Amino acid sequence: MRPSSTVPAPPAECVQEFFEGRARYPTFKKKRYHQSAEFTASAFKYWDGQLFLAKSTEPLNVRWSRDLPFAPSTVTISKDAAGRYFVSCLCEFEPQALPVTPKMVGIDMGLKDLFATSDGVRTLNARHTAKYASRLALAQRRLSRKKLGSANRAKARQKIARIHAKISDCRLDGLHKLSRRLINENQVVCVENLAVKNMIRNPWLSRAIADAGWGELVRQLEYKGAWAGRQVVAIDRWFPSSKRCSGCGFVMDSMPLNIRLWTCPECKAEHDRDVNAALNIKAAGLAVLALGANVSGIGQVPVSC
Repeated sequence: MRPSSTVPAPPAECVQEFFEGRARYPTFKKKRYHQSAEFTASAFKYWDGQLFLAKSTEPLNVRWSRDLPFAPSTVTISKDAAGRYFVSCLCEFEPQALPVTPKMVGIDMGLKDLFATSDGVRTLNARHTAKYASRLALAQRRLSRKKLGSANRAKARQKIARIHAKISDCRLDGLHKLSRRLINENQVVCVENLAVKNMIRNPWLSRAIADAGWGELVRQLEYKGAWAGRQVVAIDRWFPSSKRCSGCGFVMDSMPLNIRLWTCPECKAEHDRDVNAALNIKAAGLAVLALGANVSGIGQVPVSC
């Protein structure tokens, strides 16, 4: 008789999420996708810029992205679906705050432009998924013709994984540069608290919204702002930033997405939709920062700039 194989149990947090109704039936981790192993202080040695794992006599061939401020307390070795290996080191350090600047900005997220600022500056959306769409489609068609379980199918699958990794790396690199520039130049950054997971359910805009990376941009702004001594203020997602006149506070009844320029019927001011929304977001964010006011409803906070 063959000995019975022991199947590892799924993580405890997955089981808890399942029984509380917030997740589907738990699945086991597949070896072809992301893999990771964590090493504590007793299982590795970091000396003179070299990393030695337990029972290894030669250091890992690591291309360091930056110098470590101190010796790491935990090291995680991971492998992604594209076959690339990474080393993540957990170190304690004291972040240095940036000099105080009087500049403040509000940003309005979009798809054609990734965001528009209250200063009137627009940042184009790079659309990385669309850039590699034809190459990805060709690789996926070739994968569909490969025999299941063959070596050629494994090679074709890894080629697709490398394209997805390229898209993800390009997006993250762009978001890191933009978030760093916003934090370096502004003392206060005001953003909208968008429900990106709900917006992705839109069948026509889901791919474009996911490719823009709004949630990741706000996440980077928050932790980089905390490190640099900056303030990132998120206003309520129901605040009518696009429909409100940034000059007099008049709120339009409706504002379809195809209207990019509009004139306020109250004060006759001409507005660019995105820049006007960024101005309102900035004013509402400063009101929250100064007074802790509620900006979720219409007409509850004056937002004249």
